[in-house]
Parts: sequence; structure tokens; C-alpha cells
Amino acid sequence: MPAMSKLFEKLIRPLLFRLPPEIAHELGVDALRLGAASLVSTSTGDRQLDEVERFGLKFRNPLGIAAGFDKNGMVVDQLTALGFGFVEVGTVTLEPQTGNEKPRLFRLPEDQALINRLGFNNQGAKRIAERLGKISKKCVVGVNIGKNRDVPNEQAVENYLGCLDQVHSVADYIAINISSPNTPHLRELQEPDHLAILLGAIQKRNSDLGLKPVLVKIAPDLSDAEIEAIVDGCLRFSISGVIATNTTVSREGLKTHNPERFRSGGLSGKPLANRSNEVISTIFRYSKGNLPIVGVGGVFTPADAFEKIAAGACLIQAYTGFVYNGPSFAFDICSGLAQILKTKGLANIDEAIGSALG
Repeated sequence: MPAMSKLFEKLIRPLLFRLPPEIAHELGVDALRLGAASLVSTSTGDRQLDEVERFGLKFRNPLGIAAGFDKNGMVVDQLTALGFGFVEVGTVTLEPQTGNEKPRLFRLPEDQALINRLGFNNQGAKRIAERLGKISKKCVVGVNIGKNRDVPNEQAVENYLGCLDQVHSVADYIAINISSPNTPHLRELQEPDHLAILLGAIQKRNSDLGLKPVLVKIAPDLSDAEIEAIVDGCLRFSISGVIATNTTVSREGLKTHNPERFRSGGLSGKPLANRSNEVISTIFRYSKGNLPIVGVGGVFTPADAFEKIAAGACLIQAYTGFVYNGPSFAFDICSGLAQILKTKGLANIDEAIGSALG
């Protein structure tokens, strides 16, 4: 969709980037809610890729919008209209919370990156579940759940279970967020003992409610040994997949000057791409391809998406690339990815999964 891409690059993005990032984001969501998606024709782009089946769900294409963009489930159908194959809502917490103090979202254009320390700002599980229950979903919808900030880790399990109870009936899959850097001590839940208790409880409640796919979202700032321990836990508790990865606390290699206000929070975008791919490959190799991986981190182009698939991902998510590239993003990624598969003589996405690992 060259015309739309050029319009966004030359006119719309410069205007939006003059605004504070969080205000620009809210305006973007409002524009979608009010019908802006209908101005973008995506009638063929996402359909150039075959439907894929993952953990028992059928995805119209393998590209999803990552959690964080539509925190409150306001524009699920509109994002589908832009060509995304699935939408992950959230992160949702049991109780509503306002998140961290503003400003808490920053652009790094020179690095094609964002830094956020939003802190799970959302309207709470009950309200979001009610909203999702009223829409006629046109794609797979996942709900990403997390822990309320004021809940200590000793009470985390009950907090997650309460949230799961609220959203289970309206979610096609559940993503367990234990990897945001913006909720104090949350990442400690990735440690084996904590993880086993949490996943055991989640899967028991999931079974009681009627089994649905459960995925675990992990951090990029883990050693191979820590990643392998998480994979062991996921396999032990029959977790359906891993989302790799969340944002990073690393600032290594940034071109942007690193003032004090950029030093905390999670970094997303291009600087995360290589590390995300390394984590994907580690999971794929260690699990022998038996644990589905959703690859996220630094997807801006069709080539970026293909690299994640070749590293071992069977689905892709994006957020920062969408912010930088605009409403034709999903169309461009899907049509470009279809062309890459054709050029490489691959019949479908499945033939490409893990192909870079030999």
C-alpha cells in the first residue's frame, strides 16, 4: 500500500510526533474507534498469507498486534480491519489502575524505538471483559493478564487467578505477563519456584473454567539457563506457548543520548530485534520445536518478520513498528512476507519455522 505508507511518512507521522507520545497514542486509538480504519483498504494484503492453526486456534494470518497497544479492548475489530491476524488486549489487571507517573512513554526516532514505563494502566478486568463480551470478534483475541502493582508477590497467584476468572470467557487465549520491567518485582515470578506455583494454579483454574490456550510472556534479559528453566516449566504444565519477548531494560548500543528520563522503563523496537531472535532460537532449540513461540521485538519490515519465523517463531507480533509505520503496516508486512516465501520457494509459513537453525 505505497500511497498510504508515503502519506503517513510524509504528513501524518510528523504531525503525530510533534505531540507527546502518550497523547499521540490516545489520538490514534480514538481515530480508530471513530472509523479511521475504514479509510485504509486492506482487502487483499493480509489474505496473501494462508490461514494458520496454532494451539487449536485458527489465525487469519500470523501477524498480531502485541499487548500494550489496545490495553482496554477499545479497538479490536478496527485493528482486524487494518489487517492484523490477531489482537492481544492488555495488559489487564484484576483491579483498575492508573499506572506510573507521567511522562512515561518516550520516542527514540534515531533508534526506531520506544521506552515505556506505563505500569499496566488499564480499566480493570471486569470492565474490559464486559466490553470484549459485546463485540463480534473478527479474529483471534488474546487477553494478556498481569499483577496489580500494590499486590506483593506472595499474593500474586490469587491476583492472577481473580483476573483469569474475569476474562477467561471472552478470551481465545490467555497470556501470562510475568516480564514487564515496570511493575516492581514482577520479573521475579519468572524464577523456577515462583513460576511452578503460578503456572500450576493457572492451569488448574483454566481446566476448571474450560481449557483454553495459555501462553507465558518472558523477558529478553535472561540467561540461556534461565530461559531453559522457563521452557521446562512450560512443558511440565502443558503451557501452549511462549511469547518472546517483552521489552528490555538494556540500553546497549543506542544512538540516542541517554538522559536520566530514559534510564528506567522497557525499551522496544529495532534495538530489541536481535536479542529477541536469540531468545526465540534458544527456546526453539531447547524445546526441540515442541513449544510454539510468538516472536515479538523489532518487527518493522517483512524481512524482520521472516527472521523471527526462521529463528523458530510460528506467530509474530508487533507494536513499535506499527507506531512508526502507520495504518498500512499489517498490509505491508503480510504482503511482503508472502513475497519472501514465494521467492524462497516455500509453500507456507510452516516450512520456514526454524529454517535458520539448520
